[in-house]
Amino acid sequence: MEEVSLFLLFFSVLAGYLLGIFSGLLPGIHTNNFALALVALAPFLAEKGIAPFYIALIILSNAVSHTFHDIIPSVFLGAPDGDTALAVLPGHRLLLEGAGAEAVRLSALGSAGSVVASMLFVLPFSLFFGAIYPYLQEYMAWVLLAIVFIMLASEKGEEVEGQGSLAKYRSKAFALFLFLITGALGLFAFSRENLLVPVIILGQASVLLPLLSGLFGASQLIISLLTSSEIPEESVSKFELSRKRILRGVLTGSTAGSLVAWLPGVSSAIAALLAGLFVRSDFDRRSINKENSEPVPGGQKSVLFSDPYADRQTLESSKEFIVSVSGVNTSNAIFGLVALLVIGKTRSGAMAAVNEILGIGSLGFQVILLFFAAILLTSLFSYFSTVWIGNNAHHMLQKLDYTKLCTGVLAGLAITVFLFTGFFGLFLFIISTPIGMLPSFMKVRKSHAMGVILLPVILYFF
Repeated sequence: MEEVSLFLLFFSVLAGYLLGIFSGLLPGIHTNNFALALVALAPFLAEKGIAPFYIALIILSNAVSHTFHDIIPSVFLGAPDGDTALAVLPGHRLLLEGAGAEAVRLSALGSAGSVVASMLFVLPFSLFFGAIYPYLQEYMAWVLLAIVFIMLASEKGEEVEGQGSLAKYRSKAFALFLFLITGALGLFAFSRENLLVPVIILGQASVLLPLLSGLFGASQLIISLLTSSEIPEESVSKFELSRKRILRGVLTGSTAGSLVAWLPGVSSAIAALLAGLFVRSDFDRRSINKENSEPVPGGQKSVLFSDPYADRQTLESSKEFIVSVSGVNTSNAIFGLVALLVIGKTRSGAMAAVNEILGIGSLGFQVILLFFAAILLTSLFSYFSTVWIGNNAHHMLQKLDYTKLCTGVLAGLAITVFLFTGFFGLFLFIISTPIGMLPSFMKVRKSHAMGVILLPVILYFF
């Protein structure tokens, strides 16, 4: 490799970091959009003296920065991307409890912690998966089926005094129904992905944007509107979660994200689902009880639950899950690079772009060290900017009328879906939104709606 320019090295990391802020904060914009654009621009940039290595650094830094900042629209707007869909409900609920800024800080900590954990996992995971990968694909469908079984078996539904012994089976039946109906929706959508005709073309249109925006974003916003929720004036930004829970969230998220990065066809959303099995939580099935609301500083009311102890446990579970999901996404982005180096397979659009620009043979030891240095530097920048944006976003949003804000975001989601996926995407968004509201009425976990991805993937492997 030719001599590295420290100026270009820093500039590339900075450029990728800034692109990650942009893609993370704007729903509908993904790192793959920038990766494809940079691949197309690579010959032109090479003529201007910017070697392919620096372009690859921009793509990698963009991917890492995105995983820090993409939690912000999930918490404050209820607008998910494919990787943060499961974080929408706990994140938005924390916002309504006056802990939106804390949720973002915990997310940033989860991502930063996963960077450290991933660096420790690199060598043992590389050796392990390098050895077993040839056998892994053969049993992938059964691994995913086991995850689904654990998901359904662990569903207990809402605990009500005096309910019969068959109530738990009713909840499991509801969970299975939700999994199957969202799975059928996913099969329908993926089989007709060619019908997506975006108004604005930024890379290949994906049915995940309308599906996840409806199932996890718009559905939650409508429920918030129906319950007349408000954003409290005061926002907690300091950590109010035990070190044990934070560490567990980081480790479960990092491990799940690291594992899934090696598996073909399995997204980090499924890794988040897997990590969630280790978080004792019922934050995504508890009903909101406005009659038991308690005042918070500023005179407004925070949406609390009927049982104070259960409420505290629910909030702590929500916070731990936010840490875990963020750890999943960042770890998955890092191990996408490791999987490319060890088994020569790409697991994301960003890594496919890096492979196309550099090729596996060009990734020598020096390049790998510089890549990991870029990851650490990007993570440092991203942690502080994510926390800063989270602290200031709440102060801006609490001045707005929450009903108008939710209505505006709903309209914004619909417009975004239409611009990036066209009329068929808008149709998917409209039909997925009421389906996404079903868990709240069934009193089951919303994570079962991930059948929209899981069922198509399972059938693909079979």
